[in-house]
Amino acid sequence: MPESIRQIRSLSSSVLLALIGAALAGCSGGDFGRTRADMRSDDMHRWLGAEVTSSVGLRASQFQLTEEERQLRDLAYPLIEPPLSRPAWKSVFGDYQALPSPWRQKVVFDRTMYGRTLIDEPHRTHSSRYAQLIEDVRNDITRFEPFFASAIRVIDLDKKRNASMARVSELSPREREDAIARMQENSLIIQWVQQCLEQRVSSYRWGLERLVIQAPDPMAADADRLIGELAAQTAHPPVAAQPPYGRSVSVRG
Repeated sequence: MPESIRQIRSLSSSVLLALIGAALAGCSGGDFGRTRADMRSDDMHRWLGAEVTSSVGLRASQFQLTEEERQLRDLAYPLIEPPLSRPAWKSVFGDYQALPSPWRQKVVFDRTMYGRTLIDEPHRTHSSRYAQLIEDVRNDITRFEPFFASAIRVIDLDKKRNASMARVSELSPREREDAIARMQENSLIIQWVQQCLEQRVSSYRWGLERLVIQAPDPMAADADRLIGELAAQTAHPPVAAQPPYGRSVSVRG
């Protein structure tokens, strides 16, 4: 009998330790879907530049990021990460991942993915699906101006960088290569965001159309208005970046 009691106590202790471990793992996740604090760093989005240049066969710049260039990358990532691409479990076990640039991707863009995810995910009511769509579109509208304001500053500084290279004394070939590579990085990142915004507009429209035919709701008018606002902004961005080497990307959503 005492031996049975010891076994039960041992099993209970193991279960308790497992539950505590799971709780602590949950605490390491970011609140409200935010990236965990232990995964943040000043240059956490530096990989964006290396990704876009390597995807078109170019070398990434070895220059350190300026404050403006770092901010450009920080503001770009939320617009590059597909909406509804972060399942609930990722907020606990790690919600940050590097993404392939459009120049590397082989799969054709699927404009139905967002809408199908929105409809298939468990929701208490259809109105909550409309609310999620409205929130996602409004978030993109809110992010639009800060990102492109940063893009304007970066492109303006790159123009000054490009003009100054002819007057720099004893400019080494490596320095010249790194300067050109950094300008290419910045320009391609802006194009990446532009493409993602066009894709989002297409995805949001498809999702709204399916919601309307499945569960008509007055909230559809608000969603349609916001999507139209985002589409108008995306169609006329305040800056249109073109890579210095002349390679651009075409978007069809």
